Amino acid sequence: MIAPYVNEFLMLTLIHFLAVISPGPDFAIVIRQSISFGRKTAIITSLGIGAGISMHVLYTLLGIGFIITQSEMAFMLAKIAGASYLTYLGLNLLFSKAKTAESAQIKVDIDKNHHKRAFMLGFMTNLLNPKATLFFLAIFTTIVSIDTPLAVQTIYGFWITITTALWFSLVSFFFSHHKVRAKFVSHGYLFERVMGIVLLIFAVKLGVALL
Repeated sequence: MIAPYVNEFLMLTLIHFLAVISPGPDFAIVIRQSISFGRKTAIITSLGIGAGISMHVLYTLLGIGFIITQSEMAFMLAKIAGASYLTYLGLNLLFSKAKTAESAQIKVDIDKNHHKRAFMLGFMTNLLNPKATLFFLAIFTTIVSIDTPLAVQTIYGFWITITTALWFSLVSFFFSHHKVRAKFVSHGYLFERVMGIVLLIFAVKLGVALL
């Protein structure tokens, strides 16, 4: 069924890959989770990001994404929500108490709700990123033909969701490797301060876009 749309699929895959490997809030969050809490937490966060992507794909296919971008008020509210959430995350990291990555990992091993929070962190970070709304609306209106069946577009969306989760899982594997983590552990809370600043920068960029 997808054979006639191979070229379209390959173009979509290439553009998505270039977008997903670009540094952004998702990347910053996964690195922080990898260093501070270890591989399992980071991978669960990555799955949350994938779930967030699936929501963007869903409302784009339903046409809601177009409605959002055509409504100045709705899109402004989406940007405000995204900037506010990134500010919240950034300030939490910026003013977090000093702790080592090893002690943090031990703590989450006995916290039953930690992995649920990790998933939601990835999910909300991606879902509230208005740039993702624009990205999916752009690729599904410029690359994907209006003649492409909805079933094929759904396959595209499923592929994008899976590959996004896989990419950030690979990032998790790299930054949670014991040798890589060891280089960050000695810096402890300073690393979290840096990640907090990074997220605040992204929040400011979103805020400036509102002006």
